[in-house]
Amino acid sequence: MFQSLADSLDKTFRNLRGVGKISESNVTDALREIRLALLEADVEFSIARDFINRIKEKAVGVDVLKSIKPGEQIVKIFHDELAELLGGDNTPLDLNPPARILLCGLNGAGKTTTSAKLAYRLKKEGRRPVLIALDLYRPAAIDQLATLAKQIDVPCFTPSANEKNLVKVAKEALAWVETQDHTVVIFDTAGRQELDEALIVELKELCQFLKPKEILLVADSASGQQAVSVATRFHEAVGISGIILTKLDGDARGGAALSMRAATGKPIKYIGEGEKIDQLGEFHPVRMADRILGMGDIVGMVEQVADKINEADAMRSAQRMAEGKFDFTDFLDQMKMIQNMGPLEGLLGLLPGFSKIKKQLPANAFDGKKMKRTEAIVLSMTKDERRRPEIIRGSRRKRIAEGSGTNMKEVNDLLKQFGQMREMMRSPNKMRGMMKAMSGGAEDMGDLGNMMRGFGKKK
Repeated sequence: MFQSLADSLDKTFRNLRGVGKISESNVTDALREIRLALLEADVEFSIARDFINRIKEKAVGVDVLKSIKPGEQIVKIFHDELAELLGGDNTPLDLNPPARILLCGLNGAGKTTTSAKLAYRLKKEGRRPVLIALDLYRPAAIDQLATLAKQIDVPCFTPSANEKNLVKVAKEALAWVETQDHTVVIFDTAGRQELDEALIVELKELCQFLKPKEILLVADSASGQQAVSVATRFHEAVGISGIILTKLDGDARGGAALSMRAATGKPIKYIGEGEKIDQLGEFHPVRMADRILGMGDIVGMVEQVADKINEADAMRSAQRMAEGKFDFTDFLDQMKMIQNMGPLEGLLGLLPGFSKIKKQLPANAFDGKKMKRTEAIVLSMTKDERRRPEIIRGSRRKRIAEGSGTNMKEVNDLLKQFGQMREMMRSPNKMRGMMKAMSGGAEDMGDLGNMMRGFGKKK
């Protein structure tokens, strides 16, 4: 998400920082480039215009233009304004009893999956959610929600077949809810077409009956310029309390996030960055502003990692690395741990300066198929070979290649790269160089760049 915008801003601010003395003309030129970058990211025109005007008002002040580092100050002004545009601060759900959350949105935005994701997240936080299927127009959505509810072990109410009276079904659902041990109720509604007046009226009646504490608009992050009209229409109809943006992993522009928040004044509460049931995260405006400006999101990265790895296993691997005992069995464990975290590119994207590092890597550096082939090679080794890779010579390499369905070159490359990695782990100076590269020293990739290039090399 926001990758194209981040790339454009990186170039603009790099040029601005490089100017010894900044004038109002320099600022105007930079803001023109930023405005174009926002429009290319599908930010709605009037929102982009007003945003730029606010930045210009602060950036051309005497204190900024005559300061020692005016370029840095303008970047900070942009960062603060961007964070404010995105919402200022994280806004939690209102889960005071009766905690009722209703999800609405256009067809195809991902409401049903998001309902289950939200239930899963709240359950992990110690809540006791139940799900209510209220999409009476699409039987497949009811079946889908019931299936997902079973997967996450959350009770789910499903209406009788052919039932079309939405308020009647809602009454039956509330009666059923009283029989369940619950603390929060999540209602999944039918998808609306933007101009379908009948369905909008029905949704208004449902909200008037349920009186939910939260009415969340589920919106596709790739909706672009349509985002403002969608958000405004739903807000006028039912008074949404917040937004959940879906499919952020598939959209490099992200203008919907900026446009919807500005158009409705309502916060983005959650973001979906993948198809897995656990890939729904809280939206933090300041952290997102950091990510857009290439500053990374270390807190978000730590949260993702901590949530998906076994701490004892991670500590054991770290200890073996420190002692120089890291072998292919440990390597296999690390690969499985990484796979559990989801797409590696998304996780590493939270590192400061990674956008610059990424440009120096091969196009297939994060190819999941490549990781599967690497895993197959390791699984084809004997326990002794994994423990002592130095014994893997000619005939053993041939056997491993045949057993893994790969070729000798792939096996040879992996063994060479693994040897380099073990050597680096045994060298404090090289490890420090790698950590420096990861923490933002993108100009000097060092060993990290070489290693990543090796693992992403085309066969």
